[in-house]
Amino acid sequence: MDADRLLAGYLVATRGVRTDWQDAGLPGADLISMSDCVVDVVPANRDGWDDWFDDPVSAERSRAHADRPGLRVLAVGIAATDAPAVLQDMAEAGYGPDAGGMMGRLARREAFPDVRSGRASGFELVGFDVGAWHTWTCLGGLVDDVRQATGVRPGRWGLIQDEQEARRAAAWLTTSGLGDPKVFLWVPALLVDVSDHSTSMPD
Repeated sequence: MDADRLLAGYLVATRGVRTDWQDAGLPGADLISMSDCVVDVVPANRDGWDDWFDDPVSAERSRAHADRPGLRVLAVGIAATDAPAVLQDMAEAGYGPDAGGMMGRLARREAFPDVRSGRASGFELVGFDVGAWHTWTCLGGLVDDVRQATGVRPGRWGLIQDEQEARRAAAWLTTSGLGDPKVFLWVPALLVDVSDHSTSMPD
């Protein structure tokens, strides 16, 4: 387990394909994301109010049951140092840890699991806005803005591979205010593909 990173939860999501309205600074067409702005996310419960699974087993079961090509199970981690600000940001939007799910795990400081058997994908810059998570690739021009200001560029799947670069980019993006009015606080989320690759679609 990574004591410096907390578990946000597990998502079952498709891979996205960059569209014309997305940032031209992205190096490729295929995207991995935790944001339903750019990927389709399978709800974790029947009423659809929560996308976050508690464990990889239930997420994998849902992925198999959905029987859709291209779905992946992603473990999502948030740095322990970022969690208080994320929780405050969500609370200001009217959400609380008593709702369980992602906020409950962060509030309990549930440690990110050892997922070395998964495929470490990289870091995505994300921010919360009234029940939804936005990504820096879904708000026009931010990828290029970050590149020009910090030199940080996304790699494969639209993700940043180096954590320190991701943290520097998130800090600059927060200070810049360019996410206004959607996102004011940006953090790097670690996304790791932990799908059962014996039944996954090929890369």
